[in-house]
Amino acid sequence: MRPEQNQRLTQTGPGTPMGEVFRRYWIPALLATELPEPDCAPVRVKLLSERLIAFRTTAGELGLMDEFCAHRGVSLWFGRNEENGLRCPYHGWKYASTGQCVEVPSEPVESGYCGTIKLTSYPLVERGGILWTYMGPPELQPELPMYEWATVPDSHRHISKRQQDCNYLQAMEGGLDSFHSTFLHRMSVGDDPLLKRDARSAALLKADAHPEFVPLESPGGLYIATRRNADDDQYYWRVTQWMMPCFNLFPPYEGNPYGGHAWVPIDDEHATTYSIDYHPDRALTEAEIAAMEAGKGIHSLLIPGTFRPVANIDNDYLIDRVAQKERRTFCGVMGVAEQDAAVQESMGAISDRSRENLVGTDNGIIMTRQRLLRAASAVEAGLPPPGIDAAAQRVRAFAAVLPQSAALQSAPEMQVQTSASGVSE
Repeated sequence: MRPEQNQRLTQTGPGTPMGEVFRRYWIPALLATELPEPDCAPVRVKLLSERLIAFRTTAGELGLMDEFCAHRGVSLWFGRNEENGLRCPYHGWKYASTGQCVEVPSEPVESGYCGTIKLTSYPLVERGGILWTYMGPPELQPELPMYEWATVPDSHRHISKRQQDCNYLQAMEGGLDSFHSTFLHRMSVGDDPLLKRDARSAALLKADAHPEFVPLESPGGLYIATRRNADDDQYYWRVTQWMMPCFNLFPPYEGNPYGGHAWVPIDDEHATTYSIDYHPDRALTEAEIAAMEAGKGIHSLLIPGTFRPVANIDNDYLIDRVAQKERRTFCGVMGVAEQDAAVQESMGAISDRSRENLVGTDNGIIMTRQRLLRAASAVEAGLPPPGIDAAAQRVRAFAAVLPQSAALQSAPEMQVQTSASGVSE
């Protein structure tokens, strides 16, 4: 990859090609639990290199707007959330959830001065335990997100959030690279209740240690498929769904919940990783939720009061060389999510992809980059990027044994239509 291509992919600030792509989708801004009730404390939100403030008004309306007061630039994080507006503590200027200034105490009401002041603001809506925002042109705003995990009942879903100290792309590429589990997560998956393989899947995986990677374009992104030989002229397929610009879904092993991620740029050197476990047909069990909250599976144990993992870049992810030597963990870092973060962040804040030497197992990553670059060119040309419509989002990851003669795209799990209530149709 040429350096200029890498720059084009990794920069997401205002006015950048990839930033304009991200701004055409609804993206997660924060967890719904971060604004739990009317008039609660405002929350700082940094998205796509923009510093914003989120709050919930007395009437329950959600607001997402420029963090800084238009008067003297004070951070509205210090503001008073009261009487359906956020008031700057410095001189009392007050803003509605739309960013419109509604009161300037030092100026006569009849002057109408406050009506001339409006902060940049974006829509903020709650769906599936997430507060979503759309930061693109208002006239091009798509319908609300319809990912299956966002439409199932709350009891069927668990979402966690953590900060990553690297660009969104290398975090996302780590999630799309299924072959790394053979090494990085070796000795970690078997003891994890959320990732443990059932006997049949384990046997199919063991029977063919050299899978073929078959990425295919989908309406909203890619089917990133691995194919293994099975008995009687059959293939064992495991298919991850990648959806533009930063979402994935991966298949469970028998009985476990489905998994997924969203990798949302904070700025060019940091990202927020949302990790989702859900089941389309049943509520999550108490044991599953307890394991998720304890940092098992794709989730991390966090420093209390923050979204920073306990094992992080500042403490070398609490690497245990003795455990590594004794083969209790392959890489010395404990926890699947922590292992992912360690290798992804070890590349530096923004990986230099011009130094890579890619091989066949990287085909999914190569196609992801190509899809993103084409989307950037499309948006620059005034065309819509792929996957902004709900139909492209109603998909499900899956694993199946199919006849070798069957076309992968014909598998019924490739496109799962879901109703707004999350019931499969």
